Amino acid sequence: MATTMGATPVMIVNGPIRDRIGMNSGLGVLGQGNRANASIGRALRLVLRNVGGARPGGTERSTHGSPAKFTMCFPEREERSPWEPMHVERGFDAYDSVVTVFALVGGPHVIIDSHSLTARAIAGSIGLAMGAVGHPKSPTGDTVLVLCPEHLDTIQREGWSKQQLRERIQQVTTRPLREILQDEDSGAGIPPARFGAGGPNEAELAQQVPKFRSTDNIHIVVAGSDAGKFSAVFAGWARGPIGSIPVSHKIEEV
Repeated sequence: MATTMGATPVMIVNGPIRDRIGMNSGLGVLGQGNRANASIGRALRLVLRNVGGARPGGTERSTHGSPAKFTMCFPEREERSPWEPMHVERGFDAYDSVVTVFALVGGPHVIIDSHSLTARAIAGSIGLAMGAVGHPKSPTGDTVLVLCPEHLDTIQREGWSKQQLRERIQQVTTRPLREILQDEDSGAGIPPARFGAGGPNEAELAQQVPKFRSTDNIHIVVAGSDAGKFSAVFAGWARGPIGSIPVSHKIEEV
């Protein structure tokens, strides 16, 4: 919570408990209007503030803050997707109720594409939008794509798996080193000095650098209403040793 970047927890809920407590995974899933979604996210934020001490202006030092710092919790719309839901991908049983917590920053950023008609096109279009999260020249950490049902339908018409979607995103967001170096047009990017006093050589400039460390860092959930070709992405926080690790826990009901 001390980072000026504005990282904040985002919680995704899977399993039977979603319906049992009345969570909303459809229309307006990331917005207002559902007590369960809002209350769970708000409860975590109050724990961070009142137990952890993350008070704005004190330990909490975010430059802009984020609406997600007030509350951000939503369930996956598992029944709308032919793919394994997030908690099953992460090693839990389909009938387990599970909450997964990410430390993310920014978003949700809306990805608008009403024209792509093939799996390759819509996956590539989504990938191009995800290439800008954080900054187009900066690799990022774990990132969550909230795929809308209409985009999912376009992908599913050709029977693509979730892994194929990840691989396409990884493909279109991978760029040669020469395009993501710091230069006179942008101070963001990889410092040329990292490659020595003379900067990178031609072979290094041609080296392909992925936006995401691996496809495992691209997390995909299906949520939202059946109408509207608008997906959303939560940008990842820092990657590497200073970054964070998504955590999933089974919910023990009493």
